[in-house]
Amino acid sequence: MKRISILGSTGSIGTQALDVISRNRAAFSVAALSCEKNVGLLRQQIADFRPEAVCVACERDASELAGEFPKVEVFCGDEGLKAIASMEGCDMVINSLMGMKGLEPTMAAIEAGKDIAFANKETLVVGGQLVMEAVKRRGVAFLPVDSEHSAIFQCLQGNDVRKVKRVILTASGGPFRGCSRSQLEHVTLEQALAHPNWSMGKKITIDSATMMNKGLEVIEARWLFDIPVEKIEVVVHPQSILHSAVEYRDGSVIGQMGDPDMRVPIAYALSYPDRLEAPKEEPGLDLTALGEGMTFYKLDRDVFRTVDLAYEACRRGGSCPVALNGANEILVEMFLSGKIRFVDIQDMLVRVMEEHVPKYHMDIEGILEEDMKIRDKMRKMI
Repeated sequence: MKRISILGSTGSIGTQALDVISRNRAAFSVAALSCEKNVGLLRQQIADFRPEAVCVACERDASELAGEFPKVEVFCGDEGLKAIASMEGCDMVINSLMGMKGLEPTMAAIEAGKDIAFANKETLVVGGQLVMEAVKRRGVAFLPVDSEHSAIFQCLQGNDVRKVKRVILTASGGPFRGCSRSQLEHVTLEQALAHPNWSMGKKITIDSATMMNKGLEVIEARWLFDIPVEKIEVVVHPQSILHSAVEYRDGSVIGQMGDPDMRVPIAYALSYPDRLEAPKEEPGLDLTALGEGMTFYKLDRDVFRTVDLAYEACRRGGSCPVALNGANEILVEMFLSGKIRFVDIQDMLVRVMEEHVPKYHMDIEGILEEDMKIRDKMRKMI
């Protein structure tokens, strides 16, 4: 039986991972769980899955949980996340934390020899080289949970990455596909949170609306698959049926398809190299029911400049992806709290990239320091 620790168990990925585990209790059990704010749901998860340890953000919540669940070891804060990520008795860590918070626990888990199923793309965006070097040195599995990167991973199985002509990274286009810049001037928070295909957390939903999520995925793919960024092409596919594809030098294109259900890539990461049985009540993909079929479009780079900003950050390297990611996280927070407009996210990111002077050869501490600097700068700008 594989013992799983889930960082971010009350979020979208975490709850769906627990659904997969609950359907396959003979194969998996829960070693540890963590949450930031939704302690009520965490209590329910503790009762249902009986983890050995949990981690919360607040010391008061930690104290209360320790009293309620005396058999569960309760940790708190960033150090607690690293502790449950590297604890004995855990075979795999699912990192579904949001943002930079996932970097240090990921490194702790890798150094402890744990296999990783990751949905925390920011870990590779800001620390891709360091993370992948550690993965190779420690010999652990590093398996993508994002639907697009899981698709690419599956399309590469049994093939030589050196013979890849291009990676086709698909994007739904979000709720504003086809909109003009002037139309985006009047976008409301409610509209930006209404993704047409996927049910996700607020931050990633806004990133999908600005297309920054796809930009971050370009950087993620570059490090995960060791593929030059010039070979990664973003294609808009509104139906989210073809999750991504790989074209080889002989002209063959291998794609991975399926309904837009995050439990599928989660299950694949948990069970790799095996495959779990899909729930019998779910019929699976019916191509004949698509009606309009599958459509594909070029990304409107004049309206959605965030993707090109990510390509630029990846090419320039050094601290550029750190600056882009950190600034974006603060700007999304500001938009969610009503302090800036939707279009201000992109406009201010353009300014950040124009002004940023990259630093190179950074260690983890250097990355964290640079991230803090850009966040402070953004707060002062607004």
